[in-house]
Amino acid sequence: MPNYRKTKRACYMGFITQAIAANFAPLLFLKFHNDYQITLGKIALISTCFFLTQLLVDLFCAKFVDKIGYRISIVISEVCSAAGLVGLAFLPDLLPEPFVGIILSVIVYAVGSGLIEVLCSPIVEACPFDNKEATMSLLHSFYCWGAVGTIVISTLFFAVFGMDSWKWLAVLWALVPAINIYNFATCPIEYLVDEGEGMGIKELFRKPLFWLSICLMICSGSSELAMAQWASAYAEAALGLSKTVGDLAGPCMFAVTMGISRVIFGKYGDKMDLMKFMIGSGILCVICYLLASVSSNPISGLIGCIICGFSVGIMWPGTISISSERFPAGGTAMFALLAMAGDLGGSIGPGIVGRVTQSAGDNIRAGMGVGLLFPVTLLIMLFIFARQKNNKYNK
Repeated sequence: MPNYRKTKRACYMGFITQAIAANFAPLLFLKFHNDYQITLGKIALISTCFFLTQLLVDLFCAKFVDKIGYRISIVISEVCSAAGLVGLAFLPDLLPEPFVGIILSVIVYAVGSGLIEVLCSPIVEACPFDNKEATMSLLHSFYCWGAVGTIVISTLFFAVFGMDSWKWLAVLWALVPAINIYNFATCPIEYLVDEGEGMGIKELFRKPLFWLSICLMICSGSSELAMAQWASAYAEAALGLSKTVGDLAGPCMFAVTMGISRVIFGKYGDKMDLMKFMIGSGILCVICYLLASVSSNPISGLIGCIICGFSVGIMWPGTISISSERFPAGGTAMFALLAMAGDLGGSIGPGIVGRVTQSAGDNIRAGMGVGLLFPVTLLIMLFIFARQKNNKYNK
């Protein structure tokens, strides 16, 4: 009997790897600015390159991963993640232009991150586990715990050894994907559908309900990342906290509550209705954005930012689960397109909040007020999806 628990553990470590890739470099932005004299405008391009690369990888996966194979592709993801993190430590000093070294490294590990994002979900979905919805939620919780671990461990490391030791930490973080290469190379991996039988991109886009799934993922990514990426700035601006404390009180606690939401559904999902849980979470998300945007009490606003993590926790894995149920032959193309939509939302949301904040004279509450559109739209989409699902069952 294949040991599918080994597959699950490998995918858990895969999401931890993705969390390291997404959260480690932003902790070093000011270090890059001061040590390499890189302008803040160029520094902002690091995150842009990371998410743009992930988007391109999502599109690539939708077309070619089934032909390459899951195992080869997921092993490549860990190789790229490890190589990119090691490159981040050395390429800026080896190349004539440090910024080029940073961007090249970010692109390499973003390729790994994008492959992980697309492949881990269908790999787990294809395993013969009971209660797939709960299993998917628990799987995605490891991204949250990986983000918390990256922020907390890196902060403690810098406090003990100093910021100048960041290159050693980059190499140490690279050990996580390096070890996971063996796990993915040896664990049992199944396919969702037989070769050539999965739905293609054109076939999926001919389904109106799939467009609704795409919109759900865009709104999920926007609602999550708009709050997550501005939570630290909110904590600093509203409460006057330092950067370190702001990171711990903002994005770190956001990731903790998001992980708790996913663990709760992962543990008790067999006793819950996923759609009702998502709609309830959507209502809570609207309340959290209202607290962050209109509350005159900064503590209440910060609580809104933190609890927002809980409210968005189920949205990404939940949308994957309800889409998998509706399109069982969706195959890799479906997972890749959903991941692309989530990344697109994650790129759009923070940018809109940031632009509005700047236009309002650095008033972050104004930015959060406009960001309220994301969870409101998400909630409307959930009601429409639930109605379509009920109509299907009533026919």
